[in-house]
Amino acid sequence: MANFTLRQLELFAALPDFPTLSAAAASLRISESALSQAITALEKVAGEQLCVRRKARGLQLTPAGQFFAQRARRLIRDADDLVNDLAGAAGTLKGPVKLGCFSSLAHNLLPGILEALPTAHPQLNVDVTVGTHTELLPALDAGLLDMAIVYDMQLPAGYNQRTIYRTELEAVLPPDHKLARQDTVDLAQLAEEPLIMYDSSPSTANTHHVFAERGLRPNVVSSMPQMVLVQAMVGRGLGYALLMSRPNSPGLTVEGRPVAIRPLSPPATRTTVCAIWPEDMSLSPRAEAVVDLAVRILDSQD
Repeated sequence: MANFTLRQLELFAALPDFPTLSAAAASLRISESALSQAITALEKVAGEQLCVRRKARGLQLTPAGQFFAQRARRLIRDADDLVNDLAGAAGTLKGPVKLGCFSSLAHNLLPGILEALPTAHPQLNVDVTVGTHTELLPALDAGLLDMAIVYDMQLPAGYNQRTIYRTELEAVLPPDHKLARQDTVDLAQLAEEPLIMYDSSPSTANTHHVFAERGLRPNVVSSMPQMVLVQAMVGRGLGYALLMSRPNSPGLTVEGRPVAIRPLSPPATRTTVCAIWPEDMSLSPRAEAVVDLAVRILDSQD
């Protein structure tokens, strides 16, 4: 059995969040010398250098140290899960759940989930991180999130997933646009129209892909990093957008201006919104309960 303590693992797992040893020690409420001793003890167990400690250059983890910190975070979480899941075995789910959510989904999905949570599971504490695939996937792999709610689009291998609801690409138009009079819109009709691009991974790549499949090129006049900005510009008549359908969408911009939402015919991207987590990890009963709640709330509104 490896000769290290859980406290030493907790200290080392925190190191990637700090630029210097002194900053880490201050945040962890431990002396710098005690933190250095903990690192040295772990390096003796590991049999190799885990970090480089230079006053002029700060703190830098070696590749082995980065791997060690990532695995240490998972071990600490598993230890916390052990205690919390004992309460779950007795019939009460309690403790933290770290939930990631794709940025354009957050304002439609999270309020309903968080509203229902106190009634369904009053002793769960959900901590939310919002971001794009390029931000959420590394956080999942590093053990910083239990799971993330994302689009099942361009996901790499190595993740378990559970479908929450089905979705498809739709045209979002100014209400007085000529195409808004139609029940459906053909992508070819949109190619020459000014497109307000939602600039986010994987949305941007998918938009270019669906046009290319039809031998078309979009007329991108602006790219916005936030979906609410895209919708606001559409609401002011500056162009149209292509966005995935979502529940609870009122057809209004953040400024209260109406937009017309029309399905594409023939359909373009049809996919799912799903909860994902690394294949080498198991969902805790707490995290699984949050996924169950999301499915129950959102799938019924699809």
